[in-house]
Amino acid sequence: MKKRTGSIWAGILALTMALALMGCGGSSARGAGESTAPPEQEAAKTQEDKEADESKTEPSAAPEDGEGERGGNGSGVLVVYFSRTGEQYEVGVIEEGNTAIVAQMIGEAAGADLFEILPADDHYPETYEELTEVAKDEQRKKARPAYAGEVPDLTPYQTVFIGSPVWWGDWPMIMYSFFEDHAEDLAGKTLIPFSTHEGSGLAGFDRKLSSACPESTVGEGLAVRGYDAQNDREAVRSRVESWVLSMGF
Repeated sequence: MKKRTGSIWAGILALTMALALMGCGGSSARGAGESTAPPEQEAAKTQEDKEADESKTEPSAAPEDGEGERGGNGSGVLVVYFSRTGEQYEVGVIEEGNTAIVAQMIGEAAGADLFEILPADDHYPETYEELTEVAKDEQRKKARPAYAGEVPDLTPYQTVFIGSPVWWGDWPMIMYSFFEDHAEDLAGKTLIPFSTHEGSGLAGFDRKLSSACPESTVGEGLAVRGYDAQNDREAVRSRVESWVLSMGF
């Protein structure tokens, strides 16, 4: 009896030790951080994490073709102008040219870049009567005075406002120097003339510009009295802004 009892207790002890060892093995596996999710869910989670990591290092997209091809300020609009100071008819002696004033207003209204045409050899007199004689002589000779400075690359600009004072019912001859030098660069663009005057109006600037740059489209021009540009600027600004706005700027 003692022998059988001893055997029974030995069997119970062995079974208890086996169960204890199994329990320790299960706890060890979970303690290592092994996931309890089904294999399909674990695979999907791993793939999502991989894609998320890849997206963090993926470079940003390059700009679309054509982006950044506008003018210096991004508007695609340029104002080219010729202006004079000194003694002006019915205005007196001025320190800021009539056309320069209007050009600045157009630039602000259209968000445009500006380029001023300056004579390479500024032989134009400051007194009105003498200036008219020089202008008449240049017109008679069909002179093409040189201008100073480097003209900006015209490629990015789609619209170019072009203005000057009216000299003897025409563009000053220095403007024809610019037209002829850049007719090819201005081809396919929209050119919009403007003038300052004391009674001549636009003086056919649009028609003459179209003849000088036949491959360009010439838009509706604007004529401003020089006296108004100097002495009634708010009214002129209102006209300029309405004119620019009517063209979609």
